[in-house]
Amino acid sequence: MAAEPLRTVLRSASREVVIGHDSRFTVIGERINPTGRRIFQEQLREGDFSAIERDVKAQVEGGADVLDVNMGVPLTDEPDLLAKAIQMVQGLTDLPVCIDSSVVEALEAGLSVYQGRALVNSVTAEDDRLELILPLVKKHDAAIIALPNDHDEIPMEADKRVELTAKIVRVATEEYGIAQADIVIDPLAMPIGADTTTSLVTFEVMRRIRDDFGVNMTCGASNVSFGMPGRHTLNATWLPMAMTSGLTSAIMDARTPQVVEAVKAADVFLGHDDWGMAWISAHRAKQAAAEGS
Repeated sequence: MAAEPLRTVLRSASREVVIGHDSRFTVIGERINPTGRRIFQEQLREGDFSAIERDVKAQVEGGADVLDVNMGVPLTDEPDLLAKAIQMVQGLTDLPVCIDSSVVEALEAGLSVYQGRALVNSVTAEDDRLELILPLVKKHDAAIIALPNDHDEIPMEADKRVELTAKIVRVATEEYGIAQADIVIDPLAMPIGADTTTSLVTFEVMRRIRDDFGVNMTCGASNVSFGMPGRHTLNATWLPMAMTSGLTSAIMDARTPQVVEAVKAADVFLGHDDWGMAWISAHRAKQAAAEGS
């Protein structure tokens, strides 16, 4: 592992969040995303942003540290939609934002209105994607989530993912002058429903990325349990295991207390919550809320 743990610093206009191997786990709230939400998509097409307000509130109350904002709605002006959503989110919370789009123009629009230092989700190891997105990240002094897959689709072998991670790190740092601390790798968490051994590969990838590059990592945490029953229990077990392998953040639904609490408990055991103070104060706040209701 790198001698000094790399720290990815994100900022809103008034708050700073650090993703790091020596920091508490960063919960990136995933809910502000219309994928698979038909009614939300229809509302957004009609210019109704009220669901965003509810989603922000729920994710913040659930313990999110950062909010992922995705406005990928078919048949809409995504750059305009994403810029408006980011401005709205900034008006509702001081949490930093993760700007999530595969459309370069939408990323540009989102970064242009964001007041702070954003995380950009995401880029792959394909040359054309790196050429399009990395200059934008550098220009706006953002951090980037990068996925070690290329045009050959998602590699199932650990060696290939580590090899593509090395390529991403080299290109971003040497060709675009992006600090290694600002590269967050997604080691590709695959659904275990089809093959329960996929997680073993992902854990190996995490350990090797942590040890070889020292960079921070994130993933779509709910992917792992897709297609399985008892998903919250699976996610709440998988995340602490991933944390011991080097995962430092996850894009996850902060409305699921079982999963969020598992992560916070793991922070205590990994020495990332000094004296367990965050755990104790959260417990006291919950008790106070229960007594007041």
